[in-house]
Amino acid sequence: MRSLSGNVGGLDLQIPVILAAGILGTTGASLRRAALAGAGAVVTKSVGLLPRDGHPGPTVVVLEDGLINAMGLPNPSFRGFQEEIDVGRTGPAPVVASIFGSGSEEFAEVARSLKADAFELNLSCPHAEGLGAEIGCQPDNVEQITRAVKRSVDVPVWVKLTPNVSDIRALGLAAQEGGADAVVAINTLRAMAIDIQSGYPILGNSFGGLSGPAIKPVAVKAVYDLSGVLEIPVIGVGGISDWQDAVEMMMAGASAVQVGTALMGGYGVFQEIARGIASHLDRKGWTMEELVGLARRRVA
Repeated sequence: MRSLSGNVGGLDLQIPVILAAGILGTTGASLRRAALAGAGAVVTKSVGLLPRDGHPGPTVVVLEDGLINAMGLPNPSFRGFQEEIDVGRTGPAPVVASIFGSGSEEFAEVARSLKADAFELNLSCPHAEGLGAEIGCQPDNVEQITRAVKRSVDVPVWVKLTPNVSDIRALGLAAQEGGADAVVAINTLRAMAIDIQSGYPILGNSFGGLSGPAIKPVAVKAVYDLSGVLEIPVIGVGGISDWQDAVEMMMAGASAVQVGTALMGGYGVFQEIARGIASHLDRKGWTMEELVGLARRRVA
């Protein structure tokens, strides 16, 4: 089968299928298990400067075509998380630490204090006040925070972008200007569910972020738009359930993909997607380089 290995955003990946942030990355054991199951890299749950309890429950609504979650960035703070990263790094894949903060100083402090193979800057969580998308929707903030972290660490820095803006390309260009090694697109879409018997919002936070198959077309469009203006790699995430979804995302311009909600079906999804991509390349006689961005070249 065709080789899928390559360097994406400063990390050498055996396969371009990555564990997305916030799914199984709460413990080192789960990170290691995902790596042993075949993930090309694993991204932790987002951690910040101070412990957070997150939002009150309910925190998840299960839909026919996805999930709405409003966890609220619960975490033990970076001070209690290095041990989990260390356990994760005993696995065969790079560990990417997802971090958040209220501004460039907090982001830089957290990054300086952790040892990981790379960092993913969470500038896109849609339901945490004063954090995530609330600051990550402004290009100036994205550029400033990215630059501050890049100056603080000597490992790759990825920036996860919010789709809850009028033009995601401005955010991608700001991340690139700040020195990002890659951008990750997209985080969840703002969403809400209401109980029709009582009239109350179902989530404890009233609204949350929509993930899963329902958002895949939005993610594909975001990746397509970003890859058309950026010189750094785009990592696609949002609604990828099988190898066909991954191939579509790569044709839009993604150099790698992240998988989240699909892990509800088990850890085997990493290898299933990788095998499907490789088999598709064999059938078509293509290389990974020919696959990535093919849709744009088709219409050029």
